[in-house]
Amino acid sequence: MPRNMRLEAFRAALAPGDLWVFGYGSLMWSPCFPYRDKVLARVHGYHRALCILSTRYRGTHRKPGLVMGLCRGGSCWGMAFRVPRAEVGRCLARLWSREMPRRVYAPRLVPVQLPGSRRVRALAFVADPSHPSYVRELDLHGRARLVAQGIGQRGPCVDYIRNTLVHMHGIGVRDPHLEGVLEAALSLQNGAQSACVATPPGGARAASRSSV
Repeated sequence: MPRNMRLEAFRAALAPGDLWVFGYGSLMWSPCFPYRDKVLARVHGYHRALCILSTRYRGTHRKPGLVMGLCRGGSCWGMAFRVPRAEVGRCLARLWSREMPRRVYAPRLVPVQLPGSRRVRALAFVADPSHPSYVRELDLHGRARLVAQGIGQRGPCVDYIRNTLVHMHGIGVRDPHLEGVLEAALSLQNGAQSACVATPPGGARAASRSSV
């Protein structure tokens, strides 16, 4: 399915019945749609990556943040939501409004393994490597700088990473790289705050004048 597929075309291509949605980032802890079931799930052939510049929800054009995408290769634990047939239209409309404004993701039906070895096909939003907001070559500290600076409509980027990790830990999933990015981002923020306290505007001389 192409990344720029319109909602109407995507829905028309779906088989009738309930819809499964796979969440690997904020959808795990903040879904925007009604659902019947929520279960631990795993996708093979894709992995979670901090690879999308955020200029709206977790950053701005001047100071972008960094959010997650689903990328080819490996596997990924997350949450699968079963949306009842009567709610599928409303669910898709909300997901398109939330995930697809910039077309940085491609909507895909990916194979998902549920508890009990059951397999279903679930809607997931896969990162598009050809999009200008896709980040390829960036080390841990480069990602941390973007996370530390990003503040958007839904709040600080560090909160987005922290909430995702808390939910992952709650289901027994660890991500050392993501944990390292968050730790480095918080260290950068604390260092910036300390610098502001230690050196007021105008430097030491300004401090001396203000104390007179």
